[in-house]
Amino acid sequence: MRVSLMSYTFNPRTRDKTMDCFGYLETVRFRYDLRTADLWNYTLASIEPEYLAQVREGLVERELELVNLAVDGAHIWEDDPEVREQHYQVALAHMAATEALGARTLRIDAGGGRDERAFTNEQFDHIVMRYQEYARRAEDNGYRIGPENHWGSEAVPEEVVRLCQAVDSPAFGVLLHTNRWHGPNAAAGDKMVAPWVMHTHIMTNVSDADLAATMAMLRDADYAGAWGIEMGGASYAEAGVAIARVNRVLESWRLA
Repeated sequence: MRVSLMSYTFNPRTRDKTMDCFGYLETVRFRYDLRTADLWNYTLASIEPEYLAQVREGLVERELELVNLAVDGAHIWEDDPEVREQHYQVALAHMAATEALGARTLRIDAGGGRDERAFTNEQFDHIVMRYQEYARRAEDNGYRIGPENHWGSEAVPEEVVRLCQAVDSPAFGVLLHTNRWHGPNAAAGDKMVAPWVMHTHIMTNVSDADLAATMAMLRDADYAGAWGIEMGGASYAEAGVAIARVNRVLESWRLA
């Protein structure tokens, strides 16, 4: 039962250039004693092959498994066809990066307006077509791909379920950002998408009981991925506490 800490947790350090990708790898391996890496694409300085080879070597040297690469700037739907095509090329480039790094899952968002709460027919058909294309490539290369309930229509559980059913591929999944839903079924969102969850961004700003209940729900839905944690701009100590809380739940299962 693996725990991971997304590199976006240290985004302020990335912005001010006090932590690069290799500093992140050192941090998760030796500060937190993790065996996983969980990367945001902007933690990477480049996706050129030479740089990715160095990152892959850094993962191997530290005995880290890359459980997810989360990509911003590659979402599928944009109203402008030219921007849509640009995002498509970014997505393809990051699929190649995923394959070079050996990541287990890849997050590429669906897109659409940030305040929208349902996909239009045009959006939905195009998004399904692209995800089916991406999933075929992912399946051929041993990883899973899909959106996060991040913003817009993909943050409405009914729309995500509809999307999963339409794409209908074992290589397609959802990066579940817990307790981050909109719409009338927001409170049930985590459970509604649980059968398709490929990775998590567990929110730890909840009670111990609620955290344990969410994790148990996913376990009972046969979730087998890493227990990924995402925090925004956390201190080293805050990140350590979050990891300890998730580990405490896992330890309670081992002792049960």
